[in-house]
Amino acid sequence: MQYFVPPNSIVRRIWGTSDTVLFIFAGAAAEFALNKAVDWLYFTGRLPADPLARLFSTVDYARRILFADRAGAERAIDSIAAIHAAVEARRGRAIPAWAYRDVLFMLIGYSMRAFEVLERPLTDAEREEIVDVFYRVGHRMGIPDLPASYSEWQVAREQHLNQDMGVSSYTNDLYVQYRRHLGGPRYRLLRMVQGLVVPARVRQLLQLPVGAFISPAVVFYRLTRHWQASQSAKNAMLPTEYRARIQALDLAPSGPAEPAKAFAPARRCPMHQS
Repeated sequence: MQYFVPPNSIVRRIWGTSDTVLFIFAGAAAEFALNKAVDWLYFTGRLPADPLARLFSTVDYARRILFADRAGAERAIDSIAAIHAAVEARRGRAIPAWAYRDVLFMLIGYSMRAFEVLERPLTDAEREEIVDVFYRVGHRMGIPDLPASYSEWQVAREQHLNQDMGVSSYTNDLYVQYRRHLGGPRYRLLRMVQGLVVPARVRQLLQLPVGAFISPAVVFYRLTRHWQASQSAKNAMLPTEYRARIQALDLAPSGPAEPAKAFAPARRCPMHQS
């Protein structure tokens, strides 16, 4: 069987562990709030109504692509393109190409950062592999001007962070929703984890803590996470309604991602014409 991502890939290791996926999730929650194209996520109403479910949806699709065979992964990518094309049609204009690149860059960046915080430094070859996997996802979607190497991604990522991030009314509203859905203690924990994984510009814009308070706890957890007591403590910090879903992140997805029933899958996302 031909896989989109080889079974022994570092990308599968990163996205097949609930701990690293949760850290990716935390970083994404921060950047979504700052991205200048976040109004697109507000247009459907799904993000402000239930930001945790919307972020889980992004994580679920990413995992199904990364763990599928090549044909299944391509169907899942085409499904994502179709869903975005339908939103564009409803709004009457195209999502900017830079906004698509921002999401891919974010997934690359937090894949690396989450793994290094919780595991070990990545090798140069592993960094190139992570960039290559998400490059192929973006290429399938028809996203233009994607960096094909780690060094090119570093330059593009820095440019996007400087150009495409900013505090807005959406930023403030999203953080209100995060607090409402998580509760006070979990919300404070989210901000501490975000401060540990996000780039300096994101941390500055959101006034996040630098991570010094949570770093010793992360080191301790990394050393003891195979203990039942550590897992029990982690589970206690998770929202009850998402606990089973988070625990399932330690398993490979059980089935292929299918296109949303309301939309026919498109071979290419029309935004590449913008």
